[in-house]
Amino acid sequence: MNTTVGKYIMLAGAALLLVGLVIYCLGDRLSWLGRLPGDIRLAGKNGGGFYFPVVTCLVVSVLLNLIIALIRRFFG
Repeated sequence: MNTTVGKYIMLAGAALLLVGLVIYCLGDRLSWLGRLPGDIRLAGKNGGGFYFPVVTCLVVSVLLNLIIALIRRFFG
């Protein structure tokens, strides 16, 4: 294996740890995430249903793209 692969694995682990800490510390303040207007919810008759958070996915995607662009601009 190459040492570059190890660096990327450590970076991914650090990012996962950071996301976990944010969710752990701010979990109660992020309850609105996943319940935005435009998210698709279909309830079934027998308690089942379908849920797809379209707008939440778009918001998270835009935020991640902005973060990646800032990292590339300052460190790339």
